[in-house]
Amino acid sequence: MLRRPFKQVDVFSDQAFRGNPVAVVFDAEGLDDDQMRTIARWTNLSETVFVLPPRSARADYRLRIFTTLEELAFAGHPTLGACHAWLERGGMPAGDDVIQECGIGLVQIRRTDHGLAFLSPPLLRNEQVDHGTTQTMLEVLGIGDAKVLGARFLDNGIPWPALWLAHAEDVLRAKPDYARLHGAHIGLFAPWPADGGGVPEYEARTFIGGDAMPEDPVTGSFIAGVATWLTREGLAPGRFVVNQGRVIGRSGRVHATMDKDGLWIGGHATTRVDGELRCA
Repeated sequence: MLRRPFKQVDVFSDQAFRGNPVAVVFDAEGLDDDQMRTIARWTNLSETVFVLPPRSARADYRLRIFTTLEELAFAGHPTLGACHAWLERGGMPAGDDVIQECGIGLVQIRRTDHGLAFLSPPLLRNEQVDHGTTQTMLEVLGIGDAKVLGARFLDNGIPWPALWLAHAEDVLRAKPDYARLHGAHIGLFAPWPADGGGVPEYEARTFIGGDAMPEDPVTGSFIAGVATWLTREGLAPGRFVVNQGRVIGRSGRVHATMDKDGLWIGGHATTRVDGELRCA
């Protein structure tokens, strides 16, 4: 029987079972694409990842990332969850930071006061969404009367049509018509009112029609894309926190911090399942 070390990691929350779980399969050499897809469909999580030896001399390990529908070039909570599991299993980075190889190239990950954080990849696309498409998106999400501050198509390895709304309450009241999403991704992002000097807070939700998790609990790639867009244009501060998942009973907290190296997206990660995967 083929066996692989296996962990399931709760990412972007310090509360048990309130973040976004990712399945991490180690020693994935020998598993072919069909086996990886089958395992990802079986775990039925938003993502399942497979850890492999790196191809790049600069990387510490290589990651392949699968949803129940497709393979992704990059994703946020799988990046942090896999890095946490790799370090916990005794992984030692060659340098000060961990370097992960994945479909978009190399991703830098470091330890922070809030857990682990990845350096946000550059946007491959950052395009204005036209008014008609924006209105259709709002109607599909059941918030046709929401005030929109901006609408962009963002891609940092995952394509995200993103709506930046004026009020966080509009994010929370969205009730998407998944039949009309046809497998598409849509994300919402909005500020909470300032609390008089604390770190600014935002609310996010993301939807994926046809996926096992049609509403993603906490989405690092989306938040990274929106944060890159807004900070680059001076529309958001250099440090803020994003809440996600409360509508579906989660409590995600994502920390976005800009420094001289770029924009870091981070949060807590905790292993909840530790054992082996029996592959045959």
